[in-house]
Amino acid sequence: MVAGLHTQHDPQRGRCFKPRRLHADKAYDAPTLRRWLWGKHIGVRIARKGIESSKRLGRRRWVIERTLSWLSGYHRLSPRYERHPSNYLAFLGLAAALCCYKRLLHLTT
Repeated sequence: MVAGLHTQHDPQRGRCFKPRRLHADKAYDAPTLRRWLWGKHIGVRIARKGIESSKRLGRRRWVIERTLSWLSGYHRLSPRYERHPSNYLAFLGLAAALCCYKRLLHLTT
């Protein structure tokens, strides 16, 4: 996923933005991954197996887990019924827009 991530170019500042830090749980604790991210100049915050708890990473990871949970509520997306990737991405965008709309309604009322 990180390898497929494209940097975003800001035309006003004339520079590219890339991820600064990766937060992950113990399942991603591998020396090869740490070295690869270090080569890409991306900071690493991965809980080490047997040394530290992954509970401290929860504040940042919870946002991602919550959003994926909201998207999995749309049953058409879960088993991926669509054959064409463009259709799947369209439904994914629609589901994300509906999630944002529901969240906005919840925050304003």
